Amino acid sequence: MPHFTAPDGARLFYRDSGAGLPVLCLAGLTRNSLDFDYLAPNLAGVRLIRPDYRGRGWSQHTGADSYTVAREAADALALLDHLGIAGAAVLGTSRGGIIGMFLAATAKERLLGLCLNDIGPVIERAGLDKISGYVGRFPAAATPAEAAVLLREFAAGFEGVAPLRWMEEAVRHFHAGPDGLRLTYDPALRDRFLADMAASPADLWPLFDAAAGLPLALVWGVNSDLLAAPTVAEMRRRRPDMILAEVPGRAHIPFLDEPESLAAIGSWLERIR
Repeated sequence: MPHFTAPDGARLFYRDSGAGLPVLCLAGLTRNSLDFDYLAPNLAGVRLIRPDYRGRGWSQHTGADSYTVAREAADALALLDHLGIAGAAVLGTSRGGIIGMFLAATAKERLLGLCLNDIGPVIERAGLDKISGYVGRFPAAATPAEAAVLLREFAAGFEGVAPLRWMEEAVRHFHAGPDGLRLTYDPALRDRFLADMAASPADLWPLFDAAAGLPLALVWGVNSDLLAAPTVAEMRRRRPDMILAEVPGRAHIPFLDEPESLAAIGSWLERIR
């Protein structure tokens, strides 16, 4: 399993597959490199680089104080350096999109383009409150099959999703252990998340505006409780050239293999090539 060592000594896991345009895929808050398994088979001519943030997946747990956007952005750049990649297109899901916008503001020369999956400069409190209810807590399920049922019941706003997909989600988000299912991330991530929730909300519009001149795309689950229609409208006003996928029957977050998602990502990649 490939790992690299971050500047502070943390041992971090990543996946590197395919050949062509480098696309750095950054996952959601509690997620990992498996987040992009549904998308990967639908792409050609790209090199998919998928890191696990510190404290997630197969990467080292380094403690709540280190689970920050700035540190995770620095780790992403360190991975590109490790692989000898000068610049990459960044596809960021939820928190990964925030990291992508942060990189646009702090290391724009390393970005070839930015695609945001159901995230923008305004993050709705209702969605954050929902995340705070489960982050860092072990599931009330003993098997992946039970977890799949819970995920389906919890996923308000998702329509027409086959039961098999929820089972696929369950095995990606939980590990089976002798005493039931375990999280695929450090439970201390909850402490970091709650501390960030208690702080005054940051103004992310300057980070979004920093992506000026980069090919930009947004995949939006129209039932999302984290990204609202007024924010999407303002993003379009500021960037009329932004490719937009409005994905029906999806909340936070689209799986990225929906026809609308694939069309938008394909168009975005063509603009970069």
